[in-house]
Order: sequence, then structure tokens, then C-alpha cells
Amino acid sequence: MSTDGNKKQFWKRNTAKVPGSLIKAGNKPQTTPGGKPKKATTFQEFESITSDAWDVGDDDDELLAMAAQNLNIEVVMETANKVIENHSKQQEKQRQDDAGASELEEREEEDANEEEVEEEEEQGEEGEESTPEVSFASESSPLGDGRLVKSLSEAPIGSPKDVSLHRQQSLPHRPTIPMVARIADQNTSGTPAMTEREASRLDKFRQVLAGPNTDLEELRKLSWSGIPRQVRPITWKLLSGYLPANTERRESTLQRKRQEYFGFIEQYYDSRNDEHHQDTYRQIHIDIPRTNPLIPLFQQASVQEIFERILFIWAIRHPASGYVQGINDLVTPFFVVYVFEYIKEEVENFDVSSLQEETLRNIEADSFWCMSKLLDGIQDNYTFAQPGIQRKVKALEELVSRIDETVHVHMQQYEVEYLQFAFRWMNNLLMRELPLRCTIRLWDTYQAEPEGFSHFHLYVCAAFLVRWRKEILDERDFQGLMILLQNLPTMHWGNEEVSVLLAEAYRLKFAFADAPNHYKR
Repeated sequence: MSTDGNKKQFWKRNTAKVPGSLIKAGNKPQTTPGGKPKKATTFQEFESITSDAWDVGDDDDELLAMAAQNLNIEVVMETANKVIENHSKQQEKQRQDDAGASELEEREEEDANEEEVEEEEEQGEEGEESTPEVSFASESSPLGDGRLVKSLSEAPIGSPKDVSLHRQQSLPHRPTIPMVARIADQNTSGTPAMTEREASRLDKFRQVLAGPNTDLEELRKLSWSGIPRQVRPITWKLLSGYLPANTERRESTLQRKRQEYFGFIEQYYDSRNDEHHQDTYRQIHIDIPRTNPLIPLFQQASVQEIFERILFIWAIRHPASGYVQGINDLVTPFFVVYVFEYIKEEVENFDVSSLQEETLRNIEADSFWCMSKLLDGIQDNYTFAQPGIQRKVKALEELVSRIDETVHVHMQQYEVEYLQFAFRWMNNLLMRELPLRCTIRLWDTYQAEPEGFSHFHLYVCAAFLVRWRKEILDERDFQGLMILLQNLPTMHWGNEEVSVLLAEAYRLKFAFADAPNHYKR
């Protein structure tokens, strides 16, 4: 089937399932007389039809601590390469272990087959009729972990369990990581106990935070490599600019800002059903249940009401953009982090009704203000026609064409446009592509990096795309590429993967940020 035919079938099947996207509440995407979206708004359809995509290094601190300093590029590149090289060595070791295990399995199967043949010959000499069930077909059966094994009938009789056990033992241990719960464990590796290194880092944070005036530059350096769960709430509030560096002023600032927020609620929230605002509120009300639908925390009625208030108040206070689909996702990391300020257990299934009303009000107000601070830096992503996103997607395309021309040409060959997948990466800050625990870790660095959400995110997206180089080049049609790019397999990602991603992005930033013509043709 031709590429055009594949694209038509893909569009027809997906657009039939899902209603047209509302890029801004009340607006529908324009279409051509033939029913196809216009080229300029292709991303609108893709943004609406995509679904949520839903182990630990010690050597990243050198690189990450340098983030706020003016450094010689050779030093930065050398350190970034160290992080990536160590990760590559671990992967190579794993491949060698797997290869060695496979050779051992093959030898065992050959020995077992020889024994079977000898037994058959002996049985034939004794005059016994026997028809052992030995299959030489290329039959295979899928296992739960996605691997394929030969038919059990080809394995030695009486020993399939032994072979299966051996194969399982040859695989590296990857802990089962829930979508949110390991945030509490700090390292997301499935090892709850705090290591000596983690304890040392936590002490460094506490020392910086303990002074009468917090050194924000030092705090940013520490935060680049990840923030311990115990001090993440206060650190995020400081790095976002919500709280002042002066310790004595913090409590009064919190009280004033929280009162101000609930003043907005009293003043504006009752207007949500007015004719002027009802379209905005209706779209928010529709989108909230779709926010992280697999995490029970966000399906609680009281949590959804909090999100509705936060988003509605933000929308009417920012009429230049209003509410835009995707902003609802940006509340969730702040909400989760600020819930952790008051609890020690896992947050995934936590019942927020067990918290005191005042505590919930504090979490709500803090989430609103920090989300507002974030959006202040990227508001042109959400104004009419979303020009900020379109510029960033174009910059991503130019950057990828320079750093990996093979991937770029491959996508051009099958007529995949960057807007069709990268719009969501910019609109939702990769939140639909990564588990929430990884988003929170990523945002540690974004908060520490100058213009992290508006500028550094571009380099993270470029590193993220090239990370899937092999998988992209393996796809040979438009439909396969789009399905891959909208459902990248990151469910089991943890700190190691995020650290490597950030190291790659940091390297790209130093190579291209100060020389933009390098990625322009």
C-alpha cells in the first residue's frame, strides 16, 4: 500500500473515534471541503486523538552541578560524555550477559536433543513403538515479557520449566515501578532505603535551606541533579519564585498569597456558569477526568474540584490565552509534590479527604501560584494559534536535521511532519510521554535551569526523539511511525533514563544554544 494510502486510512480510523480537538475552549479545528484538516492545523487533530503513554546513576552530579556556571565547552562535553558512556557500558554488559546465557541455552538444548535421539534408538532396538513429540517448525509462543521462545515441544521432555527458569534468571532484574509511588522513594529504583550518597545530598540541601537567606544559585546547582523528596516542596517554591529567599518573609508571603487566591475564588468562581465563561468551564470540566486517568488520586471528586477551581481562575485572569487543552496536565506535578509535604505514604491511592481542610486549601493555593509562575514563562504557547509551540516545533525540526540527519530524512520520506507528534511534546511538556515520577524528576532540572521550561525543553525533546532512533528507523510507513511516536515505551523509565536524557540535552544545549546558525540550513 502506498504512503498516501496509509496516511488516509490512519486519519480516517483515528478521526472517526475521537471528536475534533478544541485547541481553545469553544473553537473547532478548520477542515477542507474534503474533510481533511488543513496542513497548518494538522497538529490539532493529533493533539486530541493521542492517548497517555503511561534504573540509577551515581556519576551525574559532576555534570549537573555545572549547570549554572559559565564553563569551557570541552569540560562540559567531557562530563556529559562520561554519563552517557557509563550508561552505554552498562547496556553493553547486559547484552554480553544475555548473549552468554543464550549460548549456554543452545548448548543445553543440543545436548538434550542428542539424549532424546539416543533414547529413541534404544527404544527402537527393543521393538517398542514410540513417537516422541519433537517439532522442528519455526513455531513460537509469546511470553508475558514480550520475548519469543521456541515451541515447548522442541525442548527436552520433562524440562521446559528448567529452561524457562534459566532464561528468566539470565535477564537483568528490573523492579516493577508504579506510576507515582516511587516518588516517595527518592531514587525510583525500587530500593526504599536511602543510600549514603542520597543522605549526603539531603544534608547539603538542608544546609543551603537553613540559612536566613537562601543562596538560590547554590540551590539551583544542587537541584539540577534531582531534589530529595523531603525538601522538594520548599525547593520548588523557592526556585519558581513563589517564595522569597529570606526565611523570615516566607510565612507572611504564604499567608498573603493563599488569602489572595481564595479571594479570587470568592470573586470569580460563581461566574463559571455565566454565558461569557460557560464554554471555558465546560471544557475544563470535560478535561479534568482525562487528567492521568490511570492514577486513582486524580479520580477523586475533591481533587477534580480543586483542579477545576485552579484552571478556571487561571483562565479568567489570563484572557489573552484563556484555558487551552494541555494546561490541565501542568497542575498535576505541583499537586503531587505539595501533597507529599504533608504525608509519608504513597500518593497513588492516597485519600485526600483524610487531610484537614486547611491543608487541602494550602495545597490548592500553592499549586495555583506555582503553575501560574511556570505559565508566565511559556504563555505564548497558549495564545491564539499557539505561536510559541509552532516556533519550538520548527526549531526542533531544524535541530534534529543537524544532529541526526538519518532520522530526519527517514521521517520526511514517509511524510511525517514534526507538528503531528511534537506539538504534544511542547504543549504538555512531555507529560503524556513520560510517567509522572519521571516528569517530576525532569521538572527538578527545569526549575534549576535558566529558562528550563521555555528553552532547555527544546533540547530535551531533541534528545528524546533521537533516543528512539533504532525504533524509528525500523518503521517503514507513516502509520507505524505515528503509532510509535505517540506511544513511546517509557512506562518503566526511572532516574537512570532521565539522567541520560538530561545529559544528552545538556550537551546539545552547549553545542547549539550559543550558535543558533549551527542548526539552520
